[in-house]
Amino acid sequence: MQNGQFSLPLPANEPVLSYAPGSPEKRRLKEVLALLKEEQADVPMYIGGRELRTGRLVAMRPPHEHAHILGHFHEGDATHVHAAIEAALAAKTSWASLSWESRAQIFLKAADLIAGKYRPYLNGTTMLGQSKSVYQAEIDSACETIDFLRFNVHFLSEIYRLQPVSAPGIHNRMEYRPLEGFVLAVSPFNFTAIGANLPTSAALCGNVVVWKCAHTQVYSAQMFMRILKEAGLPDGVINLIYVDGPTLGEVCFSHPDFAGVHFTGSTGVFNHMWKTIGSNTGKYKSYPRIVGETGGKDFVMVHHSADVDVTVTALLRGAFEYQGQKCSAASRAYIPSNLADEIREKLVKGIDSFRMGSVEDFTNFINAVIDEKSFDRIAGYIDKARNAENARILAGGRYDKSVGYFIPPTLIETTDPNYVTMCEEIFGPVLTMYVYDADQFEQTMAVLDRTSPYALTGSIIAQDRSAIELATHRLSQSSGNFYINDKPTGAVVGQQPFGGARASGTNDKAGSMLNLLRWLSPRTIKETYVPPVDYRYPFMQEP
Repeated sequence: MQNGQFSLPLPANEPVLSYAPGSPEKRRLKEVLALLKEEQADVPMYIGGRELRTGRLVAMRPPHEHAHILGHFHEGDATHVHAAIEAALAAKTSWASLSWESRAQIFLKAADLIAGKYRPYLNGTTMLGQSKSVYQAEIDSACETIDFLRFNVHFLSEIYRLQPVSAPGIHNRMEYRPLEGFVLAVSPFNFTAIGANLPTSAALCGNVVVWKCAHTQVYSAQMFMRILKEAGLPDGVINLIYVDGPTLGEVCFSHPDFAGVHFTGSTGVFNHMWKTIGSNTGKYKSYPRIVGETGGKDFVMVHHSADVDVTVTALLRGAFEYQGQKCSAASRAYIPSNLADEIREKLVKGIDSFRMGSVEDFTNFINAVIDEKSFDRIAGYIDKARNAENARILAGGRYDKSVGYFIPPTLIETTDPNYVTMCEEIFGPVLTMYVYDADQFEQTMAVLDRTSPYALTGSIIAQDRSAIELATHRLSQSSGNFYINDKPTGAVVGQQPFGGARASGTNDKAGSMLNLLRWLSPRTIKETYVPPVDYRYPFMQEP
């Protein structure tokens, strides 16, 4: 029974802690990191009310220290995908009928738990499992996760307030139902907050979810799942499983109750999902919602009026924070000839000053890439550049996986704007710069726009306001998130809703109402107070 209209305070973005020397958060985080490394976690799948252990153990290792074992997770198979779907559907009726305020309280409590006692644990598992520095973990697994949980509650309350007008004698209202069936959430390794948002945004709207995280993100994902359970999430609402992608797709995309997929990952995988779902459309009760954020080949366009230090800082941070493993990472830079010498020199100097190593040493700016497969792929691009006639390596260019998957930040300069590292997504610490004639700004933007199939993020750096306005309009389809005099990374929930188009996804803007609307199925209800009792209309009468 609901006997009141409830409101919640407008959320504010979670403050980023500094982890300064002597600070309590730094001391506590180091204690938790030591505790996490002392024990070996035994990580089950979470299906319904059960913790399932299959005995098929997969080791979890820090990418920067792959000889160490953090623990093992229990890998599942097709039977566990079926079990997760059954558990979700069994929970659907009770979860969907729960008042939205009660659903909201669960996720708001989870946010407070993360802001408090679980902050060092979620940050610690992210740092060790995904090789993130303390700052990169803090802005991701702590602050962004908290922001998603709190702001999504606010956004949903705003959606529920969107109601149609009513005419005299009629009352119209809009219901925002959950989708009919289950939602599949597939999350990547690089952001713990994405792993948190993909299942919870759909669940907040009353949906039930099967959640498959990347194997390289299990360590932090299971910590978040434990937090949700402590916050009061009912059994079966979100089911966390560890299976391979083909097995997951074969079961979920053939199920008649498949209602939608919330995906972040590669463009190739998303394209295959879309094709499979399309071919199976006749099997489903409803047309599934397909929401995806995929790849990027993100640019920094530099005008001849740009401030050199602003440019260099945007590139050093935008390209190399978290080893370039962000969908939004700066990967290609267009440098005007009048500034090229100074920018080149300062970029090399900055890269040479980076410290690289374990996340446990807080003075390190660079850590390891996620796994050996990624390491080998990135190394391949570096080797090509080393032997290319139209490219040269200005900094970095080395790699070593003897202890961890370490690739020092690499700067490539090419004379060909269509060189492979200007076009293809690398997802690693590799930045390619192309020097253009300073008088060819507009022509170079045309080259930029057609170079890559992606359109996720991009930046314009200039002091000339007319150049900024020109780039903003000329590159309007080149990115879904556009930055002026800043790096193309670091979108904040509620401030810069995130997503891109073209080969970068469906641009449904995580961190906004737009995304939540995809997990709702509106129903219009019209009530007539005094209905007519005769079919005849006045126009049918003669004088």
